Amino acid sequence: MQNTENIIKDVNQITDEEGYYLLSLAEKAIHDYVTEHKVYEPEEIKYENAKKLGASFVTLEKKGQLRGCIGSIIPYRPLYKDVIENAIAAATKDPRFPPVTPEELKDIDVKLSILSYPERIIYRDYKDLLEKIEPFKDGLIIKYGNHQATFLPDVWHQIPDKELFLSNLCYKAGLPPDFWKTGLLEVYRYRTKTFSKTKIR
Repeated sequence: MQNTENIIKDVNQITDEEGYYLLSLAEKAIHDYVTEHKVYEPEEIKYENAKKLGASFVTLEKKGQLRGCIGSIIPYRPLYKDVIENAIAAATKDPRFPPVTPEELKDIDVKLSILSYPERIIYRDYKDLLEKIEPFKDGLIIKYGNHQATFLPDVWHQIPDKELFLSNLCYKAGLPPDFWKTGLLEVYRYRTKTFSKTKIR
């Protein structure tokens, strides 16, 4: 068993100051890797919370359009390392996009989401599941066999309808869109705290 005191379980554990510090690490990591192919290693970590195990997602946008998004669901490494590695991966390893080039950096916006520890939703049937989901607050993880997918809470802005949200999540997991109605899915929820600025400096 892991020491739960060493894990970020609630997003409210992260202050704004800590969040923007972690965002600055993400920006620096992307800049260094894209321009010099160098993995950024901070000389010191300013906050104890950044050293705790934590899960994060880093999302890149270019002129308002998605340009990369990679993250972790379960905390398994220090949060600052998770942020740095996910930032580099979002810029270079998202299979949907080619790697970010140095010329693009001036147009890239970076958004960092810190995740709470996932909590399983116990539900009787699909109607009960719908009742228990909070749009615009809950990020969802679904699992069935080897199938798994997640949507961050931000996705509610594109898909505000609960049924469509779940159908698209099933599709992302490689399952039939109406599979959420079978009662066979494991469903977990988490919350996020998100930090963003305008441009990478």
